[in-house]
Amino acid sequence: MWYNCGVKADYKKEQEINFADMTLEGFANYYNKNIPASFPRATKEALEEFKTTHATLFDTSGRWTIDKHRRRLMDWLPSYRTN
Repeated sequence: MWYNCGVKADYKKEQEINFADMTLEGFANYYNKNIPASFPRATKEALEEFKTTHATLFDTSGRWTIDKHRRRLMDWLPSYRTN
């Protein structure tokens, strides 16, 4: 029973983080902390380029969310590194 409560609490916290609006710096810190070591790291310069290249993914606030941007950034970063 206690295990189930803990899992639900962790799931709720994860969902809150996935949909929370973040600054560029906050997103970079969370992203870099939670990806495998073999993946390219997000830098401020890379994130600014991604934001310019994929402007339609951002609303007028320009904030980042894990849910909306992480997967696309993971797919895009290797091509950014080779340019």
